[in-house]
Amino acid sequence: MITPGIFCKTFGRPSLEQTLDAVKSYGLDIIQLNLVCAGLISMPEQIDLEAAYRIRLASQERGISIAAVSGTFNMIHPDVRVRQEGLKRLGYLAAMSHEMGVSTITLCSGTRNPEDMWKAHPDNDSDEAWQDLIRGMKEALIIAEAYDIVLAFEPEKSNVIDCAAKGMRLIDTLESSRLKVVMDGANLFGSGESDRMKEILEEAFDLLGKHIVIAHAKDFAEGEEVEFLAAGTGSLNYDMYLSLLRKHSFDGPLILHGLHETQVAPSLQFIREKIKCDGSY
Repeated sequence: MITPGIFCKTFGRPSLEQTLDAVKSYGLDIIQLNLVCAGLISMPEQIDLEAAYRIRLASQERGISIAAVSGTFNMIHPDVRVRQEGLKRLGYLAAMSHEMGVSTITLCSGTRNPEDMWKAHPDNDSDEAWQDLIRGMKEALIIAEAYDIVLAFEPEKSNVIDCAAKGMRLIDTLESSRLKVVMDGANLFGSGESDRMKEILEEAFDLLGKHIVIAHAKDFAEGEEVEFLAAGTGSLNYDMYLSLLRKHSFDGPLILHGLHETQVAPSLQFIREKIKCDGSY
């Protein structure tokens, strides 16, 4: 069954325990974790056992499961030293993942934009960027194998993997059972593409459906650039999106994000009502 969850960073609380209490107050039992919520930085140089056990204990005491932890760094940053540092920190994160009660780490495929890994760059389409991604992913998968974890990347318009077809190309190239997909319907659309909703969503699921381990729930509005919104407040056809998740036998977490805490209640109500429907379109 598709089960709603939420990014823990949605709640600005001073401690991990208070953050998880806020999650529970909305009747949620699944989170996607960012280590900022545990008083660390997203990709720390070191995670000690005490911090890892605290995360696991705090979530277990509240009956909260951690669908994944964020391991995002710019995998095709133009400076190779930045990429190498990111891989080193991914190793630290992977080494402590099971102690935290986590078996999946999410990745960002990256951009040539040196300032912001969520901003596009024209060189993202170059062969050199692709080859840098393949090299980096191969190293990341060695880490995943060593620590028995899964890595999940997300097609994202501003990144080198900017569509489902490139996501499938990556999977076919690397041929690893440890490489999976985070599906975010809103991230599949550029400005002016909402009129191709059915085509774009169906292609994405036909290509990547069997590789999805986590789905995201946010929305988008079109303008000169796409603006991301809380689920249920934009253009994404959620009947279609959820129907395709079901069609491809997805029964995992649907993680709300891209919203403020004041939007959690209405967005969560919207998602729960859509999940109850048959999802036909």
